[in-house]
Amino acid sequence: MDTKKEYSLRFRGGKVMSLVPLIIFIIFCISFFVVFQIYEMDALAMGGFVALILGSVLAKDIGKYWDAAVKGMSSEIANTLTLILFVVGIFSKLMTHGGVAEGFVWVGDKLNLTGAPFSVFTFVVTAILATATGTSIGTIITGMSILYPSGLLLGAHPVILAGAILSGALFGDSIGPVSDVTIASCATQEYATKSGSADIGGMVSSRIKYSLAAGALTIIMFFLLGGGSGAADETGAALLAQYSDPKGLLMLIPVALLLIVAIKSKNIYLAATTGIVSGTIVALIFGIFPANTIMSVEGGVLGGFIIEGIQNMLGTVAYLYALFGIMGIMQESGMMDGIIEGLMKSKMSKTVVGTELLIAAGSCVSGFCLGGANGPACIMFGPIAGKLGQQHHLHPYRRGNLLAGFASAVPVMIPFASLFISITISTINGLRDQYDFVPAVNPAVLPTAMFFCYTFAAVWLFSIFTGWGRDYEGVDGKPVRDAAEAAETSVSLISE
Repeated sequence: MDTKKEYSLRFRGGKVMSLVPLIIFIIFCISFFVVFQIYEMDALAMGGFVALILGSVLAKDIGKYWDAAVKGMSSEIANTLTLILFVVGIFSKLMTHGGVAEGFVWVGDKLNLTGAPFSVFTFVVTAILATATGTSIGTIITGMSILYPSGLLLGAHPVILAGAILSGALFGDSIGPVSDVTIASCATQEYATKSGSADIGGMVSSRIKYSLAAGALTIIMFFLLGGGSGAADETGAALLAQYSDPKGLLMLIPVALLLIVAIKSKNIYLAATTGIVSGTIVALIFGIFPANTIMSVEGGVLGGFIIEGIQNMLGTVAYLYALFGIMGIMQESGMMDGIIEGLMKSKMSKTVVGTELLIAAGSCVSGFCLGGANGPACIMFGPIAGKLGQQHHLHPYRRGNLLAGFASAVPVMIPFASLFISITISTINGLRDQYDFVPAVNPAVLPTAMFFCYTFAAVWLFSIFTGWGRDYEGVDGKPVRDAAEAAETSVSLISE
């Protein structure tokens, strides 16, 4: 009996033509990020929907084509991601208005840091800032605007200092519970022994040891290599003082509460709500911002961090739905299953180590195709990584960690093709117009100073080849160290 699955969506030229929307979308990504240096998610969303429209002319039945797109957009993963992004978007804007960055600038000013110690300080500050706000791009822009010119005048090396800001942003992006990387790496990794996908609190808790190990190595590297002239300039200290405000440190209270609740309850909605409510209370009690910062209406225009948080995520959500529409088309045409089947039949997938290397490679390739955008890379390759890992009963935490780890380490370092490098160089060029002491930085040289990317990739490779932290999925999704126990659980479920 032939049990081969039949797919209703067919294309002129075969199912390989279902890749056309994805290819068009990737071309838009590279064009916007690299060629035109447009970093708006709205632009990417536009590219995604244009790709969907152009791809439809290749379908034999255009009605089934759009049904497949809608099915992808209406998936549980897509809607879960959307809801989480809107909630954490509000918290992110709360942190921005709370002045966390200015609080750390105050610390640096009081400690009189110069040279290499300032590079280390910059990495730590941007790491905490990105973890708290969940936005690597926002952290890069903030860090480059405030810490970069100050650090140059305080004797830090220009390239190393820029690398410290990038490294800190990527550290926080990889581990922050409100980061799109963390959210995507969780939502795309479904359990085999129960319904649902990996919870954010558990994922963050399982990832901490890898990020901290890489972070410690990164701090050592910046301390040894982060100095320039080592001489401080009075202008640098004055610049730091201009942007310092100790009250910003109080906003670490809601950050800590959010992290604790996320890890304890494993519920990101409860955690984000706790962070938003406690953060608003702290800000109002200590006069960090006035009440109209929460919500205001002036001249018929709605303002405040709540609406800003929603608006800030609209482009990302539109982009997300376009991407899931493309993935739905690939799924209904059989292309997605074909890719998964091909990878699962490969020699590398026969072993756990080989499978984990395939997940790492797929994450990197997806990141390359999307201009180093690590969150979208997790969304694109996440479902495939999930199927690959499930054949060896790898726990969703493990699969998600590998997915996010490599997406945040390798693709982001490619000169002239990385969103992060492009934004950094663009910001530096803007600073050169404002400050005559800011030198030009070669994009090809900048990756040499992104120390966290090297240490993070090294930590994950060490984990793959030694099995450090490798968990399997046991009863009710419980992480277990024994592969045989996980396999027995899987067999039991099948027999039932």
